[in-house]
Amino acid sequence: MEDFKSGTDVFFILIGAILVFAMHAGFAFLEVGSVRKKNQVNALVKIITDFAISTVTYFFVGYSVAYGVNFLGSAADISGLSENSAFAANGYDLVKFFFLMTFAAAIPAIISGGIAERSKFRPQLISTALIVGLVYPLYEGMVWGQRLNFQTMITDIFGYPFHDFAGSIVVHAVGGWIALGAIIMLGARMGRYRKDGTTVGIPPSNIPFLALGSWILCIGWFGFNVMSAQDASSASGLVAVNSLLAMVGGILSALIVGKNDPGFVHNGALAGLVAVCAGSDIMHPIGALATGIIAGYIFVKTFTITSNRFKIDDVLGVWPLHGLCGLWGGIAAGIFGLEVFWGIGGISLGAQIFGSLVGVIFAALSGFIIFGILKKIMGIRLSQEDEFMGADLAIHKISSTPEEGYGKY
Repeated sequence: MEDFKSGTDVFFILIGAILVFAMHAGFAFLEVGSVRKKNQVNALVKIITDFAISTVTYFFVGYSVAYGVNFLGSAADISGLSENSAFAANGYDLVKFFFLMTFAAAIPAIISGGIAERSKFRPQLISTALIVGLVYPLYEGMVWGQRLNFQTMITDIFGYPFHDFAGSIVVHAVGGWIALGAIIMLGARMGRYRKDGTTVGIPPSNIPFLALGSWILCIGWFGFNVMSAQDASSASGLVAVNSLLAMVGGILSALIVGKNDPGFVHNGALAGLVAVCAGSDIMHPIGALATGIIAGYIFVKTFTITSNRFKIDDVLGVWPLHGLCGLWGGIAAGIFGLEVFWGIGGISLGAQIFGSLVGVIFAALSGFIIFGILKKIMGIRLSQEDEFMGADLAIHKISSTPEEGYGKY
């Protein structure tokens, strides 16, 4: 039975890793559908290349920073086959790394959507290595790896640790607030705002691709949330139903507030899912629905305000979607997780507010510092000529539909 449980846990978390890995296709197509046609190839290449760099840096550096574990030993040892191995049987620790690495790789995928259409390729890849190797694992380790006595300190102050079951703060808010620094450092796209301050609308290039990206993300999210239990015996149907209700709450809210706009509707689903991650294991489904409804409202309103009033050219709205809805999710866990709202309890609103604010402040400072240094050293923005031409031709030397121009020659 022990061998069966060990193998089952490996299979359980492997399925979770595969589902979250598939979410990166969702990130890619969400960006492909949102950017102009001349930047579609760049969107696809960025996501898959960022994933590759994330895997390597997290394997050699990031995982050790977060959890104090490295895999620089024999294959027999790290897979738990050798006698007196410190690693779990059946290679469980390896597949756990795979699962958590897909979370880490979501950070540059989030950032990619905010800085689309005008960022240089090489500086972005360097930022990915720094963020996934050092920045993200530091906060991840503080919350999930018991590093720096962060959770002990919060428990001593508030009576309960900071609760973030599946990463509303650790993954989404951190990614969104790092992206904010990059977006501001880059500046707005050419032609986005007129000299008189009025906003020029730049429509998505492909609504079906945008919708496909949202659907893929929504499906993969159930692996993201449910498999965060990290073993089969701890899996909970409550997490799945809470994720479902938060998702539909975000959709309906964005539909109404966004006045039937398809971009808002499909991103509203993601807003609800981002927000429910932290408390999906302790909320009542009605609390999860409320969390999603509020998240959908937050996304539509803040995306509109930041784009039009504050002139923040966040192409996919990643700061409102991941940064602000993630922050709301961390706080919402401290509200709807309470027993008075039919939650499971064992949580403190004060701890949630404190832990969430530490995460977003740390992420925002990191974003401004990393992209500020890269801007100073090597520049982070395409030239005006390359931006006008589009990143596809400027960087990758091919368009998304090369056959269209074949007959001209």
